[in-house]
Amino acid sequence: MTAASRVIAVTGGASGIGFAFSEALARAGHQVVIADLRGAAEAAQRLQAQGLKAIGTQTDVVKPADVAGMVEQAVKAFGRLDVLVNNAGLFTTLALKPFDQISDAEWMRVMEVNTLGPFVCAKAVVPEMRKNGFGRIVNIASTTPIKGTPNMLHYVASKGAVIAFTRSLARELGKDDITVNAIAPGFTLSDGVLDNDLHSKMGDVVRKTSRSLQRDQVPEDLVGALVFLVSDGAGFITGQTIAVDGGSVFI
Repeated sequence: MTAASRVIAVTGGASGIGFAFSEALARAGHQVVIADLRGAAEAAQRLQAQGLKAIGTQTDVVKPADVAGMVEQAVKAFGRLDVLVNNAGLFTTLALKPFDQISDAEWMRVMEVNTLGPFVCAKAVVPEMRKNGFGRIVNIASTTPIKGTPNMLHYVASKGAVIAFTRSLARELGKDDITVNAIAPGFTLSDGVLDNDLHSKMGDVVRKTSRSLQRDQVPEDLVGALVFLVSDGAGFITGQTIAVDGGSVFI
């Protein structure tokens, strides 16, 4: 199987970092399934207008029926599903606050999307990957659990869980020739961050105080790691978390 022939589902792939992923993968020659709650069809049309191969499917990653439908549409359109990018998650809509001001309901909602979502999606795609004897899962984590970032404990805990999920799932799926890795972005100026003054100010602090490469991180800084992880060259890499943050943390 050549890398150019891969069919890749990107959850949360219609905007922000997710769309940067979708576009980069499509430009690399892959066939992309954009799965998102909103804007999936429109995002796919933007790629199609560039002559790229993509479809969009409205998908709630915590609903097994939605995710099963996403897999079904991928197979119907492209014949199979090779790669899952678990990108969907809650971050920019969250207010920064001390842990004891986070409600139980807000905690559970973050955990539902950021940890249950990747679990539901992995369960849905692995049977297709096993059938084809090949698969790649790339989970989008964060450097926040490595640094112990304050005032967003629910988000930080959820992304720490994604790293643990990645390692354990890699152990389970290695025998099936399915790799599981994670990308841990640093603070990235996505569309959602730019629309939130508090988050944008936090980015200024990160850039000035802890980042070795002292410039803003943008979504395009993340795509190289993802394109590599789905390539033939990454075939013997699994269970790893790659920090892409300009040298803010060293793993």
